[in-house]
Amino acid sequence: MKLKIAVLPGDGIGPEVTNQAIKALNAIADAFDHEFIYKEALVGAIAIDETGNPLPQETIEICEAADAILFGSIGDPKYDNNPDAKVRPEQGLLALRKTLGLYTNIRPVKAYETLLEKSPLKTEFIKGVDFTIYRELTGGIYFGKKELSEDGKTASDLCEYSDYEIERIAHQAFKAALKRRKKLTLVDKANVLESSRLWRRVVSEVSKEYPDVTLDFLFVDNAAMQMILNPKQFDVILTENMFGDIISDEGSVIGGSIGLLASASIGDDSALFEPIHGSYPQAKGQNIANPIASILSAAMLLEQFEMVDEANLVRQAVEKSLELKVSTPDLNKDNSFTTTRVGDFIAELILNNEDFKINLDNLNLGQSTII
Repeated sequence: MKLKIAVLPGDGIGPEVTNQAIKALNAIADAFDHEFIYKEALVGAIAIDETGNPLPQETIEICEAADAILFGSIGDPKYDNNPDAKVRPEQGLLALRKTLGLYTNIRPVKAYETLLEKSPLKTEFIKGVDFTIYRELTGGIYFGKKELSEDGKTASDLCEYSDYEIERIAHQAFKAALKRRKKLTLVDKANVLESSRLWRRVVSEVSKEYPDVTLDFLFVDNAAMQMILNPKQFDVILTENMFGDIISDEGSVIGGSIGLLASASIGDDSALFEPIHGSYPQAKGQNIANPIASILSAAMLLEQFEMVDEANLVRQAVEKSLELKVSTPDLNKDNSFTTTRVGDFIAELILNNEDFKINLDNLNLGQSTII
């Protein structure tokens, strides 16, 4: 298969972790005789610095011409800490989602067996956790009308949804549930919000087309609590934009590191893949950032184009690296590896995925680990 991939490394640790994802993709291309063609573009703070725009027109055109987009991260303290900044890096990502119609965000949450002790939650609560959050991405309060009174003392943000916006993501979530454990939980605030009551009516109607999927409902405050007390109850969670933003970051606690969580943002004609962590500017250039979320995002990219065996091989290589504690300081403080070394190791596992023995001493020396 031949794919054109737009690469938007962005800010902070974005370029470092994105490079490791590209290593994994290149290893897959070599192992399976695919061709991946990359074209890099600016987004976020670096785009503001160079062009004055967090999403230059050239970047939009590169993304529109690509089959998929591999995204790093955006954000910079000089904008984050300036409440008067009129142009912000995050505006680039929001505009990209809107421009490309990326209305479905998919965030898998999984507790890896070898990392259960890294989670602040009790092992018996999280062992076996494996669920996916479907978050609506281009509607709701983030994109609604925003007003500030002339005296600056009153502000409002409109949360608005149409039945069409809800219906299209609901179908995607139900189809995903059919391939999993056939349970879907709608997270809303229908006891208070009219927009949530519309979500509940529309999703209930869509559910009639999926009789094999069990549908239940949780108010968002209860859902946030249940994700900590009993996360194993979830299979597919469907929710609106702001609620999904919050609970998906909460889900990162389960696995023990936000550096493990990948995501996909899907539209009718475009697809973007990114780790859910931020730009982590404190670690920029130190070669300590965890690249696994970015690498797993690349696995989701492969799966989107029906390269299921390839995606599974990437995930197996990631799990092997975690099992062998070939990981960055956030997961392995005593004997940690650099971002680059973890990326090299996972790529090498992909290329040598049958019978092998691993020499971890060689990894520290930058030599081949396969003997």
